[in-house]
Parts: sequence; structure tokens; C-alpha cells
Amino acid sequence: MKKYFLYSITLSILFLSFSCRKDFASIPSFGNLTFSTDTVFLDTVFTNISSSTYALKVYNKSRKDIHIPSIDLGRGENSFYRLNVDGLPGKYFENTPLRAKDSLYILIETTIDAGLIDDPVYKDSILFDSGENLQDVKLITLVKDTHFIYPSKDAAELKILYDAAQDLEEEEAIFEQYEIISMHGNPVPKRVLQDNELHFTNEKPYVIYGYCVVPENKTLIIDAGTEIHFHDEAALVIEKNATLEMNGTANEKIILEGDRLEFGFDQNAGQWDALWLKPGSKNHKINHTRIKNATIGIYCDAVSSDISNAALKLQNTEIYNSAEIGLLASQTSIEATNTVVGNSRKGAVRIERGGSYEFTHCTLANYWSNGVRLLETLQITNDQIDVDEEGNEIQKTYDLTKAHFLNCIVTGNNARELLFSKNETDTFSFFFENCLIKYATTNEGDLYDFENSEFYPNIVKDGAPHFRDTTLNDFQIGEESEAIEKASVERAQSVPLDLLEIDRTSNPDIGAYQHLIFETEEEKEIAN
Repeated sequence: MKKYFLYSITLSILFLSFSCRKDFASIPSFGNLTFSTDTVFLDTVFTNISSSTYALKVYNKSRKDIHIPSIDLGRGENSFYRLNVDGLPGKYFENTPLRAKDSLYILIETTIDAGLIDDPVYKDSILFDSGENLQDVKLITLVKDTHFIYPSKDAAELKILYDAAQDLEEEEAIFEQYEIISMHGNPVPKRVLQDNELHFTNEKPYVIYGYCVVPENKTLIIDAGTEIHFHDEAALVIEKNATLEMNGTANEKIILEGDRLEFGFDQNAGQWDALWLKPGSKNHKINHTRIKNATIGIYCDAVSSDISNAALKLQNTEIYNSAEIGLLASQTSIEATNTVVGNSRKGAVRIERGGSYEFTHCTLANYWSNGVRLLETLQITNDQIDVDEEGNEIQKTYDLTKAHFLNCIVTGNNARELLFSKNETDTFSFFFENCLIKYATTNEGDLYDFENSEFYPNIVKDGAPHFRDTTLNDFQIGEESEAIEKASVERAQSVPLDLLEIDRTSNPDIGAYQHLIFETEEEKEIAN
């Protein structure tokens, strides 16, 4: 038996060695290769940041074993592209074998210094063979020059500092200067913006690593058309007594999104942490801004104890595709107009621990489909359950002095899209006027009595909003929407233009948009 086993092992090794040999008899390529594509677009990259890896498949569809005499880059060794051919890295390859009816992979990456190129659209080619048999595949990349904002110290540098610390007081000083507790509760490296960095312009994009902090008593101003990209687990943090002003326009929106710009990441939630307005920060204004693919789009965290004045004014703002919540408001005050909060795993808007809120002509719509969806589109609470040192639950209560929703859409792909959690002692004041609300289940108590005009005047209950494309967070409404001309004209006067700057003063529709007539598939084909 032992002899038979050794004999079998020997045969297996011989078989594998022969099957893996690449020195098979072959003829040179004769210019008849085919490719998975004739052009590889490496999408957009930031200066000096490596791209993702892209794959090109090369086919030998002939009946003959061949070898490709040369695989080269058109720019040669000076090219910013890097290749890996069948597992071998380099920029030039000779006599690459390819069996009949077989294929091989070429992996492509690039890192480009924007300062070393004349044209932001960087081009090259992969050349196969030469002379009459020359074939090529184009390579194209858009390169963006960028402002990078890095933490003052990275993890390795922080470890050296902590190891050298003499006592707890010195460790606390290191933490205070270089780290911050993230919204997840763990310490992360930070960068505190200096006075000369407190104005973001649209000259070139910003890429933020770690937690970027606007310090106390300072104001960060962000111009129209500015792009801010966040690396994994990065955030923009506004500290106590600091202020954020985002001055976008309809034609030049401010964009906040992740730094993965390649195809396939446009709808990937959770690429960065949040825009975090910390307790005690104040007088924030956000206008014509689009926030995409965060964990929490805006975390408005006990921003101001003075709820008589809105700590955050949201105008013409879009928050899409959040891994947790689009807008999380905790014991604060917000005025929102023409604001759209779209697909999120745990709800579009959550109001907790009371506060004061007014939403006018807003669309809150959650059609999350990237895994299990949790909770309602809109959640309103004035209590909180904490745990004491002994593990006992403690209920903390707060006043909800105002939660007004005027001419708003609250809907989604669940049967019930509105949730209240009310304590029995404190103020809980809410009001929905001329709103379209999805609540297709049995009423559960007085809070959900949609026939009560004291709380729900002129409600369109379970009406069809007829959105254009919920999968792409496109919440413009069409001509079949039950929100058409159902809004209060009086309320519309205070927000006379919709999110696209279309007049709504005479026949206002509920939500952030006036309705439009969608193109048919045939019309789209003709237009294209």
C-alpha cells in the first residue's frame, strides 16, 4: 500500500509539472489577438494616489499555440502605468506564451503626479507585438490635482510618542494635541485646521484622511463648486463654538463623498464617517450641498442649548446612500427647506432627545436595498435609555418643543415610515401639514391618528409619490404622483423655488421638487 501511495504521488507531481509548463512549442503571434475591451478607462485618480487595479483579458482564439513577442507600454519606462502579465510585474515583456483557445490576464494600475503632466487626461497604450502584427489597447485616466489634508501624526508616529511618555499627564497631552474620539467611540488621529486653512475653494478638490477638525471659535467657509473627498473612516468635525458655512449654488453644488471615484463605488455606502457638528457648535449654514456614501451624512449632536434659533439651517441639500442614518439630530434645532434625505440602512432622518425642528418642502424617502433595511424613514423621540455603572437601564427624558413638517414627503419601501417614541412626562409637540406620509399598517394609538386635524391637517396618507428612480436616489416626482398640487400655497410662499429653482408659488407640489414629465425609454434612445 505504501509503495502504491508513493507511486501515485510521483505521478501527480509529474502531471502538475507538465501541465504548468510554459515552454510549449509555439509560433509567434500573428496579429490576431482579441481583447475584453479596446480601451481601459482607469476613471479618475488624485495626484500621487494609486488607482485601483483594472483587468484586461487577452484571448488567443486560434487553434495554434502562440507566444506574443512583446508586450510593452507606448510611453515605455517613462509611463505612469504599471502592468502585471500573468503574475509577472513590469513594463515590458517578451515571448509571453498563450495556448490555443486560451486567455491571459493583464492587470493595470497607475500613480500619476499631476505636476509632471501637461494634460489632466493622461493617455497611453499597451502594445502587443510590432510592425504589421502590432495591436494595441488604449489606457485613459483623468488626473486631479488635489489638496490633501492628513492627520498631524499617523499611528506609527503616535505610538513612538506614547512609548516615550513619562506619565499619564504627558499621554493625555499627546492625545489632546493629536487624537480625537471618533463617533464610533475609539481614538483616531486628527488634524486641526489652522487659520490659513479655514477657507475651502473650488480651485481643486480636497481629500481628507482621518478626522479634520475646525477648532473652537473658528469658522470654516466652503465655496460653491468645492469637492471634498473622504478616505475610509474620515470625517469633518466642527468643535464647540465653531461654525460651518457651505455656500453652494444651484449651478455649483458642493460635493461631499468618498475618495473612491472608480466605477462601481458611486453607490457604495459607508465609505467615510460623517459631517459631525459637535455639541456647542453653532450657526451652521449648508446650502446646495450633496452628501453621499457616508456612514452618517450629517450628525447634528446637541449643537446648541438655545433652541429658539436654528443651530443648523439646511437649504437645497441632498443626503444620499448612508450606511446608518442620513441626518441624525440629537437635542438640537434645525430648519430645513428643499432638503432630500434618501436611502439609508437605519432610516433617513432620526430626531432623538428632543429639540426643535422645522422641515418645509422636504423629501424624506428610504428605499434601501443593499442588505436588510432597519427602522422607519422618519423617527422622532424625546427619550434615551442609558446604562449606569451597575448595568441598570436609566431612562433620560427631554422636551421636544417643536417637530413641524410642512409640505413634506415621508415615504419608503416599508409599510410604515413614521415612528414616534414618547416619554410620559416631557413636551412632545409635533405637526404634519399637507404632507404625503406612508403608513400602511393599523394605527397604533393617538400619535398615529391621521384623521386628527390638530396634528395632521390635509394629509395624503399612503399616496404614491411616483419617483423617477429610487435605486439611484433620484426623488424627482412624475406626472402620476399623488403629491401634485397638494401642498399648502401659503407655506410654499416661504420657499418659492424648488430644489431645481422651479417656481412653486402658484400650484405647489408636496416635497422638494415640482413634478415633471419623465422621458419614455423610446425618447431616451432617440436623445442618445
